[in-house]
Amino acid sequence: MPTWHKHLAYTLLNLTFVKTISLIFITMVKGKTIIFDFNTAVTSGIWYTVNDEVMGGISTSQMKLNDNGTSTFKGEVSLDNNGGFASIRASIDYSLQSDFKGVILRARGDGKKYNIRFRTNRNSDNYAYQAKIHTEKNEWMEFKLPFKDFVPTFRGNILQNKPALLSKDICQIGILIADKQPGNFELTLDWIGFYE
Repeated sequence: MPTWHKHLAYTLLNLTFVKTISLIFITMVKGKTIIFDFNTAVTSGIWYTVNDEVMGGISTSQMKLNDNGTSTFKGEVSLDNNGGFASIRASIDYSLQSDFKGVILRARGDGKKYNIRFRTNRNSDNYAYQAKIHTEKNEWMEFKLPFKDFVPTFRGNILQNKPALLSKDICQIGILIADKQPGNFELTLDWIGFYE
């Protein structure tokens, strides 16, 4: 078995305690439904890290709940050992049935690019639908991304002949930093929602 397969198997084994959360619509305002806010541990969801260590890299990351009702995804990306990415993921329950048109989030970044990612099944090594956000350093911004703009990818490669991303099929959300951006990074989240 290749080394990165062993690392991935070990990582997934240690994530067996992560259970799918029941999706509770926290706030509905003008066609926007907040699915994660970060005021409490309950409404923040259960996030876990998946970094390039699964392929032998040494990048690090964490998701920290802050006292002011936000949460911060931060760490350090290293290109050593053919690495170069860090990410966080959280489950979304299949009970999400509304016909949402896209995702919207409020975040403060560091001037780097981040990938917002969705999966439509629970195989963590399967392809994901991805769209990028471009942050400005220390600026709060709202990002509104239509699901039709999300591209199916697998290990950095764009896939063809995949179905369109539909909100009713989503079971997982992720945030990833890659794109050869080494060094420290920090993305603070206020809330994440879907819009109609």
